[in-house]
Amino acid sequence: MRRRVTVLTPLDELWLTEAVRLREQHAGSLEDDEASRRARANAGDLLTRIKYRALWLAERDGMLAALRHWKQGARLSLVLLSVFAVVSGAGLAFAALGDGQAAVNVFWALGSLLGLNLILLISWALGLLFAGESAASLGRLWLWLSEKLARDAQAAQLAPALILLLQRKRLNRWLLGTCVNGLWLLALLSALTLLLLLMATRRYGFVWETTILSSDTFVSLTQGLGTLPSLVGFRVPSEAMIRASGDSALVIENARQAWAAWLVGVLVVYGIGPRLLLTLLCYGRWRAGRKQLALDLSEPGFVELRERLMPSSERLGINDAAPAQLHAVQTGTSAIESEGALLVAIELDAQRPWPPKLSEAVADGGILDSRESRRTLLDQLTRFPPARLAIACDPRRSPDRGSLALIAELARCAAATRVWLLPAPAGEALDADRLGDWRSALHTLELTWADSAPLTWLETGHD
Repeated sequence: MRRRVTVLTPLDELWLTEAVRLREQHAGSLEDDEASRRARANAGDLLTRIKYRALWLAERDGMLAALRHWKQGARLSLVLLSVFAVVSGAGLAFAALGDGQAAVNVFWALGSLLGLNLILLISWALGLLFAGESAASLGRLWLWLSEKLARDAQAAQLAPALILLLQRKRLNRWLLGTCVNGLWLLALLSALTLLLLLMATRRYGFVWETTILSSDTFVSLTQGLGTLPSLVGFRVPSEAMIRASGDSALVIENARQAWAAWLVGVLVVYGIGPRLLLTLLCYGRWRAGRKQLALDLSEPGFVELRERLMPSSERLGINDAAPAQLHAVQTGTSAIESEGALLVAIELDAQRPWPPKLSEAVADGGILDSRESRRTLLDQLTRFPPARLAIACDPRRSPDRGSLALIAELARCAAATRVWLLPAPAGEALDADRLGDWRSALHTLELTWADSAPLTWLETGHD
């Protein structure tokens, strides 16, 4: 069975490598004998081998699938936040204009549209300038929702790994800044859309009211705010219109349109414009900085891997404890990369004659009865994978985890694998329950087994 090919971006590779390191830091070293062996066989520098090992472990232990779930959760949470932003923007427009039964206080409407946005924008900018980070509560909410929506136990280290990876280049503020400013931009665009729709379908009158300020103050403030919008084509009420609107809402059509254009222009120039520019700025910095992301090889978890992945001398006889659970053999080596046929046996009794008579097309891998013989053969198969591999096992022995883990590891080194459950010697009978345990275990590993010698299959590839 072929493993589905998953295309990973450079960020995904670094992300998973960092997540594996954090997992090992908190839960202890993973069983990585095969992963380290394959990384050593893979040409490259230390960084390349560390990433190869981490990605192999991530795929084996389900962290790669968890990453896909996390990214799906991130997209879904972004959709939910976008919907919330659109609804919130619509609420701002309704709060600003009301139902049309009463005159609209222009500065109260302006405060409803831009007040909260301005406060949070200043807060974000001050945090970015003076603290080096932005108080991006919406961005952190997005990360939190992404993790919750992933619903995968293997995703526990993904969010911390991403944050740690981005913090090294201080990119987290640009990613979260893109999220925050983008959501506010969406909210303000929603407010603008509904504002135009309400103005097109209802008749609004505009006034300004005050108790302690003079009319000159409102004239200066209105004209000052309208300076930039007027440069891009938005109308600004004349001084006479502004002063007259202090007494009552003007009923003349020209005054209504001037105030509506002024309100829309201020929203576009002072609300939508800055958020659009900041979104583009943050996204541009994020795109540029993403190419500079790298692992910190001085981390203790990576330092410990140096001798294992780039050893000064190869050591034999090292064998980690059997894994707590077996992993199905999802794939073998590509048929294009493999050639030849090999027969190998696992822990056979000395009384059993071995090997059977083989043709020149089939190589004899011997009997694997020691750590040294297993390591030597696995290293050889990693470099020169066979197209067909038959593994002979004695079903009179119990299918223990160590033997099954070895079978799975051998199978991953070949394009096609069959397990040969040897018959009992003359005068003996196989235990039916134990034979059933073998078949059940091989079924879990997704391997094909045979009760008779698969020599024809080894020689020709056909039964």
